[in-house]
Amino acid sequence: MSAFLRFTPLTSALPSTVPFVGPEALERQRGLTIKARIGANENGFGPAPSIIEAMRREAADIWKYNDPENFALKQALAAHLGVKASNVCVGEGVDALLGLIVRMIVEPGTAVVTSHGGYPTFNFHVVGYGGRLVTVPYVEDREDLDGLLQAVKREDASLVYFANPDNPMGSWWDADKIVAFAKALPETCMLVLDEAYSETGPKGSTPDIAALIDMPNVLRTRTFSKAYGLAGARVGYVIGVAETVQAFDKVRNHFGMNRLATVAALAALKDQAYLSEVIGNIHAARERIGMIARDKGLTPLASATNFVAIDCGRDGVFARAIVDGLIEHGVFIRMPGVAPLNRCIRVSVGPKADLDLFEEALPKVLKALG
Repeated sequence: MSAFLRFTPLTSALPSTVPFVGPEALERQRGLTIKARIGANENGFGPAPSIIEAMRREAADIWKYNDPENFALKQALAAHLGVKASNVCVGEGVDALLGLIVRMIVEPGTAVVTSHGGYPTFNFHVVGYGGRLVTVPYVEDREDLDGLLQAVKREDASLVYFANPDNPMGSWWDADKIVAFAKALPETCMLVLDEAYSETGPKGSTPDIAALIDMPNVLRTRTFSKAYGLAGARVGYVIGVAETVQAFDKVRNHFGMNRLATVAALAALKDQAYLSEVIGNIHAARERIGMIARDKGLTPLASATNFVAIDCGRDGVFARAIVDGLIEHGVFIRMPGVAPLNRCIRVSVGPKADLDLFEEALPKVLKALG
């Protein structure tokens, strides 16, 4: 008897999928070395020295399980955000938390609204639980709030996903527009407001915590992966009404958090001076990426994230050729996967040496493409 006969019909029907091909896989596939890792929206400036030192001090205790209640980190986050600990749930990165949200809400056939070309890992979870994805095109490289709202109402959707600032385009909406969107949603629809890049956005782009904290159908997801430089540690959190957040205890992996990752997150919250320094570095790197693009006749889009989307002026085939060409020079970048967004390439911020390699390789690739 085939092992596949033991799987559910849904699992048997799903394709094996990796939402993002990592630079390690590209190195294995192509037999090359990545010299500039500026494609995965990681923070190449890295975490604060105080974080590394805190992890080093606690490394010998790695034999212990992490506190399954995540008490210390929840308390620290609550103090940082100005909420109660009961308003916060900690998890293994936003990706894992998105999976839990989908698990709690989506059944086979449940309508879920998102943007066409938006974050593919969310879609991966929805499809994995049998949800019915309803997608809304971007408008002028921003997620279409009116279109998302109309789709929710038309489809009687139980869940809608919206990222602000946005991945993969780096665009954003002002806070008042986001609050108005949330309040216009039916109470039966849960909003996942993904704020992974909230620290790197301009002033006024992130709603105050108080503006949405009393809404039971809003869950805001944030992470230590981007501005704090801890992508490999996998620490994310959800902010919401206590009753809504409490539901995570029904489905989460209580021993899923890494003990040293928790130590790192606690140290990161204490070192806000380093965070400010890194945010300055991110802004400067965005400016440099834009300058490199303009010098080569390409058009950088305004960005509120730790990456810059660059309009290459043609189609997805041309953009893909640039991505592939840069890989041959050891420069790893990515691109959006859906037209018309895929006319762009996407370059993450990074240290000077990485951007030097990008600046050196890009004209060679463009010249080879003609």
